[in-house]
Order: sequence, then C-alpha cells, then structure tokens
Amino acid sequence: MSFLTAIMQATARRDGLALDNMTLKTEITNERDPTNIAEAASNGSFTHGFYLQGAAWELGRGGEQGQLADMVPKELCPELPVMHVTSIEKNLQVTAGFYKCPVYVTTMRGPTFVFTSFLKMESEEFDERLWVLAGVALFMSPE
Repeated sequence: MSFLTAIMQATARRDGLALDNMTLKTEITNERDPTNIAEAASNGSFTHGFYLQGAAWELGRGGEQGQLADMVPKELCPELPVMHVTSIEKNLQVTAGFYKCPVYVTTMRGPTFVFTSFLKMESEEFDERLWVLAGVALFMSPE
C-alpha cells in the first residue's frame, strides 16, 4: 500500500494537486512477460504478479487494451499481464465500461484488501453484476 501511496504522492507533487483528490488508475498492457518491458514508466509504475480469480483476461489487439472474459476451464487463477499503475484526480476516473475489481494480498480476502482496480469490460453496456456474482478479484499471491 505504501508503494501505491508513493505513486499518488509523486503525481500530486509533480502536478501541484491535492493528495486527497488523487486515486489510482490501472491499465492492463498486452505484455505477459515483464522482461519484455525495456524501460521504466515515465509516469507511475509497471507491476506484475497479479492473479485473477473468477474470470480470465483476453488480450487486446495491437495497442488496444484487453478485457475481462469468462473463465477458461481448469484455469483457476490465471496471471494477469503487466499492469501500468498511475495516479489521476478522482473526478477524471472513468467508470463506465469498467469493473471495480478489489485487489487483495491473499485469497483470504477481507482483511488483506489493498485497493480497487478498474478492469475493462467488453463494453460500456456490459453489466458488471456478472463479475460481482462470479466473485472476480485480483490477488498478489496465488494459492
């Protein structure tokens, strides 16, 4: 959590914004192998090692971001591609077409909550309740 707060603090200082008005923005890249990322992000940080439960991730085509998809049989916790975490003002956060996915340290959930990641869905009209009922969440350690 302190690493994520540092991302928000660095952005707030750089842009002269109030830290209280900042939130995290997550974008899932199309790169599954973190060693293929040649340089550090100019804004925020590239992170990897998140595991998805209750859904799968469909890679995007070209520069287009991927999206949540139905689970693949016998693949319980697929690893998410590299995530680009940045900080933006709360009023600039786009929520239409995104699932508010909780991120936990372990599959125990509850007390291990870290932050909320916005994961792209198929379209803006897609009902996020499908992912809520499926119990979709991100975890930092698979079990």
